[in-house]
Amino acid sequence: MIIQDIDKGKEFDWGKTSKDYAKYRDIYPQEFYDYILNLGCCKDGQNVLDIGTGTGVLPRNMYKYGAKWTGTDIAENQIAQAKELAKEAGMDINFFTSRAEEVSFPDNTFDVITSCQCIWYFDHDITAPNFAKMLKPGGKFLILYMGWLPYEDKIAGKSEEIILKHNPNWTSYGDTVHPVWVPDQYLSHFTLLSRNEFRVDIPFSREGWHGRMRACRGVGASMNPEAIKAWDKEHMEMLEKEANESFMVKHYASIAELKVNK
Repeated sequence: MIIQDIDKGKEFDWGKTSKDYAKYRDIYPQEFYDYILNLGCCKDGQNVLDIGTGTGVLPRNMYKYGAKWTGTDIAENQIAQAKELAKEAGMDINFFTSRAEEVSFPDNTFDVITSCQCIWYFDHDITAPNFAKMLKPGGKFLILYMGWLPYEDKIAGKSEEIILKHNPNWTSYGDTVHPVWVPDQYLSHFTLLSRNEFRVDIPFSREGWHGRMRACRGVGASMNPEAIKAWDKEHMEMLEKEANESFMVKHYASIAELKVNK
């Protein structure tokens, strides 16, 4: 995937991170899922479509609340991991590979569509009207995000410095608490009902944080093998020096709730 205003137009491929993604990125806290449930979404027989599902973290963690889930992702390797993990857990989730712009279901199919950690990768001129068509009257579109806070958390800040040393094209650094982006195209088809941010501290081991960072776009999805090897060494040395074996990393969650205009 190449997007000119992301990583200075450098190519990235989430499929390269699939094994790390499956092992290390299932990190959303219960508060994250509770917030979604309190919006009345993703439960009790609702038909839910998760766009950019990755390894199916959202559908697999919310499966127990009774929704019927479908997950799509552009990367075949991600979907392969999602299918394997769901099968191991005995979950009946429909996963398939597709670009977000090419996902197609009959009108009025879904009660909820979710987009977690991926809204900036879509062609919104295409996805905004398509998502609206696929939703039932009164259906909701949730834009979901969780990020670490490098200016407030020493380990997160040092991790970003090491990524930028080995991949200066990476542009997802320097996050602060702010509302999740709602592209203007959606406001022609949806009403923005709510947008909220809240802080969460996420527990990690050294291995877990190292794997989480390797599974990010700036490392595993875009570095060549030699750069990843050098990053691996320097990042783990930093963790052994600066972090306890178990520690917390400051994050925040940011969620927008939109209702389709029909």
